[in-house]
Formats: sequence, C-alpha cells, structure tokens
Amino acid sequence: MAMRGRWSKLCWPRSRLLCGMFVALWVYLLLSLMLLNRDLAKSDDREQIRDKILGLSKQYVKSVAGEGGGLGGRGLANANEADGLQKSLAVLIDNLVERVDYLENKVQALSVVRQGHSAVRPTGSNSSRFAAAGGYGLSSEGREESSYSHVSKAPREGLGPREVKGEQRQGLEKDEKMKTMDDDSKAKCSYTKEELINYPSCEKKAAWMRQFWEIDKCYGHRGVDGTDCSFYIYLSEVEKWCPRFSWRPKETKASKKQSGPLAMVRKSREGLFEMMDTPEKFRWMKMRISRMWSTLWIPAVESLEARGELANRTQKRILIHLGLLTKESGFKIAEKAFSGGPLGELVQWTDIITSLYVLGHNISLSYSTHRLTTFLRSRGLARSSCPSDVNMPFDVIYIDIVGLKQMKKISGGVFNQFKCMLRVIDSFGTEPAYNADHFSKMSGHRSSWGKWNLVPQQFMTMFPHTPDNSFMGFVVEHYPSKVSNTFSTRGLQALVYGKDHTMWKEAESYLNVIHEKFEIHGTVFYNETNPPKGFKIPFYVHNHGIVNGSAIQTLLQESKLFIGLGFPYEGPAPLEAIANGCIFLNPSFNPPKNSKNTKFFQGKPTERSFSSQHPYVEQFIGRPHVWTVDIEDKVELQSVINEISNMGSVEPYLPYEYTCEGMLQRVSAYMQHQEYCSKVAPQWPPVSALQIIPADDKVSCKKACMDLGLVCEPSFFPLLNKRTLIEEHFSTSCSAEETLEDIYPPSLKTGRFRNKCQLQKETLLYSCAGEKAGTRRLCPCRDFIKGQVALCKDCL
Repeated sequence: MAMRGRWSKLCWPRSRLLCGMFVALWVYLLLSLMLLNRDLAKSDDREQIRDKILGLSKQYVKSVAGEGGGLGGRGLANANEADGLQKSLAVLIDNLVERVDYLENKVQALSVVRQGHSAVRPTGSNSSRFAAAGGYGLSSEGREESSYSHVSKAPREGLGPREVKGEQRQGLEKDEKMKTMDDDSKAKCSYTKEELINYPSCEKKAAWMRQFWEIDKCYGHRGVDGTDCSFYIYLSEVEKWCPRFSWRPKETKASKKQSGPLAMVRKSREGLFEMMDTPEKFRWMKMRISRMWSTLWIPAVESLEARGELANRTQKRILIHLGLLTKESGFKIAEKAFSGGPLGELVQWTDIITSLYVLGHNISLSYSTHRLTTFLRSRGLARSSCPSDVNMPFDVIYIDIVGLKQMKKISGGVFNQFKCMLRVIDSFGTEPAYNADHFSKMSGHRSSWGKWNLVPQQFMTMFPHTPDNSFMGFVVEHYPSKVSNTFSTRGLQALVYGKDHTMWKEAESYLNVIHEKFEIHGTVFYNETNPPKGFKIPFYVHNHGIVNGSAIQTLLQESKLFIGLGFPYEGPAPLEAIANGCIFLNPSFNPPKNSKNTKFFQGKPTERSFSSQHPYVEQFIGRPHVWTVDIEDKVELQSVINEISNMGSVEPYLPYEYTCEGMLQRVSAYMQHQEYCSKVAPQWPPVSALQIIPADDKVSCKKACMDLGLVCEPSFFPLLNKRTLIEEHFSTSCSAEETLEDIYPPSLKTGRFRNKCQLQKETLLYSCAGEKAGTRRLCPCRDFIKGQVALCKDCL
C-alpha cells in the first residue's frame, strides 16, 4: 500500500541483464570512492579531490541514464514493474549521492582542520579516551552518531604528524591545560558508569569536542573554553548529550504556559484551498476535502469543542513537505490519481493537512524542492555547528521518506538541527533495528529506507501495527445517512477491490466461485480499445471504470460483498467498504508474507509478517464484517461464499480512530504532547498509564502486552532500564550485569544456573518488537481508550 513498498521491486527474469549492468556500475564507483578515500589524507589538493568525486558521480549517473532509456516496459512484465525499477534505481542513486556528499564533507573538514591548530592530535590521557570513543565523533566503523547531531562531522582518519608552529603551539598549550586540571575539577566534571547508561553518546561527543571545538566560533560563544568541564557543561545543558551535573543551576522544568498564540478552530476551508495553489497537484485532494467538509469534518470538530478537548492549545508552526508530489520523485502520484494510480498516500496526506488546518495551526505547505529551498533560505537559517534553538521558523515538520532525503540534501549540515522536529509519514513503519544506523549495519538489518537515527516514534504509520512508531492513520469516508436506506434492499452484488488490471492477474478461477452466488462489479482502469496484452476482465464482470468518490460510495452501499484479490496490502478501501455496510472477503496467506519470501516486502525497514491482505481488519474487526479465507482452497471458499450469501445485511462498522473526530483527537494530542527536542518536557503518555509486565521466554513486548489487552509503550522503556527492576519483576537475583546495544534490553538472559541482567546502551534501540530464545524481556505496557489505541485513558 505504501508508496515505497509499491516501487520496491528491482530485478525480474527478463531484466537480469539490465540489473547486472547496474550492479557492475555501482560496484565500480564504490571501489573508486574507496580508493579515493584511502588516498585522501595523502593529497593536499582539495579541489582536485572534489573534481574526482563529482566526475565519478556524473560518469555513474550518465551510465545508468543511458541504460535506463528503455525502461518504459521493454522486457518487463508490466508498466508497474518498469516504474518500480525506475524508482528503485532512483533510491539507490540517491544513497550513492549521499556517499559522495559524505566524502566531500570529509575533504572540507580536513582542509579546515589542517589550516588551524585544531589539527593537533590529542596526547596523554585525552588521546586514549579519544581513541576509545572512535575518534572525531564517529565509531570505529565510521558511522554517524545514532541520534541528533548538531555538530559538523570531521574525518576519522589520522592527520599524520605536523610541525607545530604559531597557532598550533597555542593548541598544545590548551591541551596541556586540560591535562593539568586539578583533582577537584576532575571530580566535579566526571561521570559514573551508572550516570551514563542513558547517555551512550556522551563520551564520544566529548572526544569530538576536544579536537574540533574551535572550528566554529559558536562553541566559544556558548562558554566552551577548551577544558573538559566546559565541554561537559555544553554537552549537558545545550545539546543534551550528557547528564546535567548536580552542582550546576537546576534547569527550569517545562511548563504548560503558552509560548505563542492559542490555536483557534477553523471552519472555513478557503484558507486551506489557497495553500493548495497548484491545480494539477491538489485536484484530487480538494475534491476529497470538499465532499467531507460540511458532513464529516465540521460536525467532528464541533463535537470535540463541545466536550472541551480543544481549549487552551498552543498554535504550532508547521512545515509540511510532500516529497511524493515533487517532480524530482518521479512518482506522478497526483497525476495518476484519476487513472488507477495508488491513492493511499493521497488519502492520508489529505486528512493530515486538513486536521492540522482545522485545529488552527500555522501551516507552510511545500510540494517542490524549489519551494522548500526558497522557504528555508528566506528564513535565514544559519549554517552553524551549534543548535539554533532560537528564531527557528517552525516547531514541527511533517514529511515523507522521499521528502526527507530531499530536505537533507537541501539543508546540508543544518539538517541535524531539524531532526527532532520531524514527523515522518511512513505507511509500513520503521522498526528500531533498521532505524539505528550502526546497529542495522552490525546486525544485517539493511534497508534503503532506514538508518535515519530518529526516535522511532517520529515515524507515523497508516495502521497501528508497530507500537514502536506512532499511529497517524487517516479518515474513512462514510455517510451513514445515505447508507441506512439500503440495508434491507441489498442484493447479492459484489465489488472487486482492484483498480489496476495487474491486480486481476490469475484471479479468474477465484472470481468464478464467487460468481456462482454474486453479481460482480469492478472499477478497473484500462484502455478497452487497446487492452494490455494477455489481460481481459471475465465476461460476467460489470466494469464501471475509474469513478469518483461519490460513485464509489454508491457502489459500496449497493453491494453486499467487497472482494479482496490479495493486493494491495493494508489499503484504506476495506475500511471504507466495512463502514458502508459491506462484508470484506480478506485473502489469507499461508505461510505469512514477509521480506524473506515476498519481493514486495524486500528492503522494507520492518520484519512484520502478513497473515492476510489486511491484518488490521483481520485482527481488530473480524466477523461478521471481515471473513478471512484461503482463496486457494476452493472447498473452504465455496463454504464461506454460501454462508455470506445466506446472511442478512450487516450493519456498518467503523472504529472511532478512523472517524474525523478520532483523527482530530489523536492529531491534537500529538501536537500538544509529543516533544523530541527537549529532554525536560513532561513524560507523555503519563507514568500513571505504565504497567510493567515480565514477558515469557522468546516473547516480544508487543505480544506480551497485547495478550493482556494492553499495548506496548516504548517511551516508558528508559524507566525500566534498571537492574533492580529486572530482579524485582522476575523475582530473581542476577549473577552479572551487562550493558549492550540490542533490541531486547532491558531483559533477563536466563541460564541453567545463572541469570544475567541486560541493560540498554543505545536509547534508539528500545523496541517493542523482537523476541529471542533464552531472553525474557521487561515490558512497558499501557491501557488505551476504546477505539483509540494511540491514546491512553490518562492521555487527554
């Protein structure tokens, strides 16, 4: 269903030659860059190195472009596969460009360092501490820090011996000053092992500061003077990488006082449509908003107002960048919306934008890289290594994965200052194992869509399938007043879920069984005068072609059965059908589909397995609204069809979280309470919702909580990361303790004679997913409002 998944296919039997040539070119460039990287320290000609990097990059892109000239369907099974190859190549090229940018940054940093006294290597105790930290803000693998970094990256390689002259001598004197700090200062400015458990990057950042704090004057302006004390004070009070010293002035707790104007509900759509000023980009969105405005959105917000849930809210400044609509993405999502193209992303983005607008927030809308560039530059964002926590032009950034890549490229080094503001719309979700860059490389959890090093809850999904991410959702379009008159008169009519002709492939034998009892209708798009080769709709299907939203509503209200074909996965349409009184026939998968057995899921940053086409409606709704069936088993299928045909009409059903009111309630709570830029913000969800559950062996926290009618809440994990709590809740005494980077801690590693307490070292790896034999996890669970799984009972 998600855009990134739909275009993730890469190689097919008929295109192996093309793929082979692509891989060969890719390997060639990587080897060239590796050789260049090796020789980097030996060369003093920065411009020559830069020209080499750009030359190799251009040569590579031109070669790929030359081979891609015939991608328009030649040798591929269908147009979707051709599009998929184009988009997969684009993702890989983008990743490669990031590698080139990284090497350029190394050259620039090397040049700056060599020109000044910062090139002096650390000596004595500082040298050993620096080496242990991996050097220059990077680990021994050369990775970026797995969290928000506000400092420029410097090269990891040694700079070689240099003659100490002029300003460099001053650097040595300052280094000596740091080594000769009195014992009292060292005691005041040092940490115990326990204090650093939840600050895994503290020492690495301090090591970087020792070498490069003078590269940018902003550090001096923030009180850094070259001493360890100044480093740690800065890292604890400004960038929050280290714990605050107890002897320092206490930080003021965040309060609920208004930092800006109050958010006022909007009930006129004129301002919203003025932002959508490009007709070809927003035509479909405007049509959806217009249909739902007075009948769904306005009654919903008035209901929340009447209950007092929208009072005293701070208006947030929000930047929305729609990468999927940009010309550079190549997706043409908006253009294909009226010819059978994917609509899931458009549905969700339309509802997110509408919710933020109705709730009264200050929105800036971007749908092109040019507009995004102009917006950022017009705000005068400083390219500083230090965080610009004042005069930032926005509080929150809503963006998708494609837009994320674009923003990183446009903003350069300032991008790290935006990371805590990001809310990434990500249909299938990103699990912590794929999000943390270093761990994903070390453990083999590789994905072209992962390694962003965000707090996992900054990723926002279409369905509540991944507790590690936030559930954003969408609104199911439904009109109860129109549906009610047709319940008793519904005939044995069925509507097929599949607008693209490729979804109907090999479905005829399945549809034949259904046709024995039902009249079948479809809304498939194809050129009837020149149909795709080898494709034809079964003669008994009444095809309406692509129709608008109102016509779909009418068809659903007239039909008793909505037929799933097995694809697309987790789309919005089944919920819309159920809300209009249809029964959804949900194809099951045995074995479940995942990245190991299905090309569609390969490369996705998740290890989820799909037991059916739509796991959400299977697990959370079920019969009589959803019938999950093995469509390959003809006997079972006939039995289900007979039973459904003999049933009376089924009342419409829609979970509260997919109504306009549920969406507005959820988005409003997120806007007021989700805070990733400050470590002093109040705990949300509140601690009162926490229920600590010890899981059984080889059971994930997601399952342990779900089995008790609860949900796993990852924001509570740091509260559980203590040996005393592990021993208390497992009623045991640990013979040893270890701190490690993995997705299971806090946990108990069980043994025949001894148990070991395992604590989490990397905060980004706290995960509700994952189970392991011999490991019992300590799980943070919480309750939830009925029909609103994203919110606990004390969350509002």
